[in-house]
Amino acid sequence: MTQLINPTRVTASVGQNDITLETGRMANQADGSIVVSCGGTVVLVTACTQPLEFDKGFFPLVCDYQEMSYAAGRIPGSFFRREIGRPSEREVLVCRLMDRPHRPLFPKGFRDEVQLIATVLSADQYNNPDVLAVTGASAALTISKIPFMGPIAAARVGYIEGGFALNPHYEAMNGESTLNLIFAASRDAVVMVEGGAEFVSEDLIADALAWGHEQIVPLLDAQEELQEKVGKPKMDFVAPEENADVAAKVRELTESEIPAVLDINDKMERRDAKNALKKSVVSAVLEAWPDNPEFKGQASEVFGKVEKEIMRARIAKGDRIGGRDMKTVRPIEIEVGALPRTHGSTLFARGETKALAVATLGSTGDEQRIETLAGQTYKRWMLHYNFPPYCVGEVKMLRGPSRREIGHGCLAERAIAPVLPDAEEFPFTMRVVSEIMESNGSSSMASVCGASLSLMDAGVPVKAPVAGVAMGLIQEGDDYHILTDILGDEDHMGDMDFKVAGTDEGVTAIQMDIKITGLPSDVMRKALYQAKDARLHILGEMNKVLAEPRSELSPNAPQLVVVEVSPEKIRDIIGPGGKNIKAITGETGASIDIEDSGKVSIFAPTLESMEQAKEMVLFYDQKPELGKTYVGKVKKVIDCGAVVEILPSVEGLVHVSQLDVARVENVTDVVNAGDDFEVMVVEVQHGGRVRLSHKAVLFEKQGREFRPEDYAMSGGRGGGRRDDRRGGGRRDDRRGGGGGRR
Repeated sequence: MTQLINPTRVTASVGQNDITLETGRMANQADGSIVVSCGGTVVLVTACTQPLEFDKGFFPLVCDYQEMSYAAGRIPGSFFRREIGRPSEREVLVCRLMDRPHRPLFPKGFRDEVQLIATVLSADQYNNPDVLAVTGASAALTISKIPFMGPIAAARVGYIEGGFALNPHYEAMNGESTLNLIFAASRDAVVMVEGGAEFVSEDLIADALAWGHEQIVPLLDAQEELQEKVGKPKMDFVAPEENADVAAKVRELTESEIPAVLDINDKMERRDAKNALKKSVVSAVLEAWPDNPEFKGQASEVFGKVEKEIMRARIAKGDRIGGRDMKTVRPIEIEVGALPRTHGSTLFARGETKALAVATLGSTGDEQRIETLAGQTYKRWMLHYNFPPYCVGEVKMLRGPSRREIGHGCLAERAIAPVLPDAEEFPFTMRVVSEIMESNGSSSMASVCGASLSLMDAGVPVKAPVAGVAMGLIQEGDDYHILTDILGDEDHMGDMDFKVAGTDEGVTAIQMDIKITGLPSDVMRKALYQAKDARLHILGEMNKVLAEPRSELSPNAPQLVVVEVSPEKIRDIIGPGGKNIKAITGETGASIDIEDSGKVSIFAPTLESMEQAKEMVLFYDQKPELGKTYVGKVKKVIDCGAVVEILPSVEGLVHVSQLDVARVENVTDVVNAGDDFEVMVVEVQHGGRVRLSHKAVLFEKQGREFRPEDYAMSGGRGGGRRDDRRGGGRRDDRRGGGGGRR
């Protein structure tokens, strides 16, 4: 048989795992195709390019990541039983992990379309496919014809039992590691960082990145080996040259005017002045070359280049927009309790960036159910970030959250998670929505600060407040200038966006994107410590407004009470077909969660409804009390008496001798099935059998004392009339028995 498949494989030993890169077996019509595998986890990554009919003015890179349910042996839970078209939040976040380290490594001026698609084909519930997808994307680009300044490799670093671990498995990451750091790096420097931590130090993060960088070198070697074996020649690409006369004209009209624009502190005023200057410069170019309309785009590019050069040169001299030095945080304004009817709210402003964070508490029934390749999980803490167009003065259709919004929300959510109370201590579901009101840099970190304060305003017992700050970088030659609390323009024209969040004890979340080929470790360590100083300053400003959580939950928040019932009573509380529980929730508006152990959590909109729901739940868990009178329902009549239900699922026998003070010949002379009947509990036997007496109730109403012998002589404890199943007293004429009438 002819061998149709002849794949080429290389394997790298990374940490405790072997990672294999293979090409030639799948997706061979793609420009680059890699199957990357580790253990039983397999990811196919493809890279394709095609020329554009016209220049869009930017590099149109598209990254997609998809987790197929069959990879874990599952059928999708959607109505159509297929993977839905819209990516999950998890898939969006991995798409961003793929995009961010690769985008800066394409040559400047390259404008052809490029698409990277990573598809998880097999998942072993042990090795996480996300870092494999990032490495696979680099390998696919490296062996393809697409110009790419790689390779890079990605890995995850954990911190377990006092030591670093590379690509630890799911269970170790979720239960043992205090660090979850994903990074991508070339041979020379780290190019992307994303992760969360539990109050770790800046030194530990820097050490983790340095250690991890050393560990991934075999993956870089493997990609270069694969390229030598099967790599395609790179396509010819020459960056478009700018017209020297046009460039000179733009510089002549721009260089003297830009400094005055950069001196304007207000963002919108500065934007309008810049746009007006740009418009006049482009018009002058078109007037000078009326037969060359294509010069319009070149004029715009040169204008942006001149602006960037001037701003970066000024920053290198310590002259930032607004007159700040390199380490100063913009003025902070905070309003806690900004909204009257929400559970918790905060309006947090830092300079011209402002976020409205609103906290909402719910029951465990409000948890988000998530289906992933690792199985179904429930999420009790959510932070959703919204960036509406009005926050930057634009007009744009609202189409749901973008990938950027999902990514920023996840970063802020990760920053807050370590300080939240455990479910046993605080069994509420928690959600914060951050609505960006105004944006001029670092809106995600404003969301962290606002979310922390809004939870505290709602009365959530967080362990400590959390703050975050975005750091920037300007590289001029061999000099690196680190900027604290960057503006939008400094982010756009700088070389790094480095976000760090945490408490006064340590870091809880980190994210770094760079536009240069890498960042030396000593510069990163310096940026981490400069960020720490800024974070502590912001925490100090937050503590002036609200230093600790409010002592009580917001009166608008749902009320909670936890009661314990007998596990055997759960069935009665729920009722047939959920009849009883539906009646309770319908009447009180409460949400009730029942655990198999008998723990019942009652969430109610008001204190009154909570008490009502509690009473209705406990009604089904009552135990008969000796000497207490109940009005029960006669369930059935038998020869020797009546069976009466005095409590839910609690029945007792009223012996015929206990139906009245006077002698009763026929039970139905006193009571019939379905009647309400007032009885007293006169005996609770071991094992739960209950004896009832109507005679005792009558004695009590007559002011007479009901003595034990009144019950015993008439069929109670070994005397009087008894039914045919017990010894003593009157018995059925078919059986013998001692004493009494036969």
